[in-house]
Amino acid sequence: MGKIIFYEARNFGGQHHECMSDCSDLHSRFEQCRSIRVESGMFMIYDRPGFMGTQFYMKRGEYSDYMGMTGMNDCVRSCRMIPMHNGSYKMRLYEHFDMGGQMMELTDNCPNLNERFRMSNVNSCNVMDGHWLMYEQPNYRGRHYYMRPGQYKSFNEWSGSNSRIGSIRRLMDL
Repeated sequence: MGKIIFYEARNFGGQHHECMSDCSDLHSRFEQCRSIRVESGMFMIYDRPGFMGTQFYMKRGEYSDYMGMTGMNDCVRSCRMIPMHNGSYKMRLYEHFDMGGQMMELTDNCPNLNERFRMSNVNSCNVMDGHWLMYEQPNYRGRHYYMRPGQYKSFNEWSGSNSRIGSIRRLMDL
């Protein structure tokens, strides 16, 4: 079970709110968030309700000034707990929408998609096992997207602004 605590002030000050599961609308619980403590588990936070908008991965640790670290604003509007996965990992990436075109399969981390597959645009994917993070830039940098098991027929379905993906990593207790 995971636990994340949102604080209205930097350095864990002010009012706070604890979450131990998914919360699709945090706006009613606090106005702003300046620091975060993840006591256990892994979470994705979003700047819009309903798990939409800019995403940021949070693992166990203290983020006394998370705005400076993430570049996000003070509007944390939803959060999703990432469940622990003990099995295998498997993801299929497709060149075209609706699982069409060239297909590449991943079972481990890939720090540079272009070097490994000569591909940097992913228009659809099928996450068969495990939970993953896809990054727009190589070496796990830039905007990133949480991928849980299921089919994504377009990059819009993972809230991507385009099809560019530079690296992908498995979500374990990193």
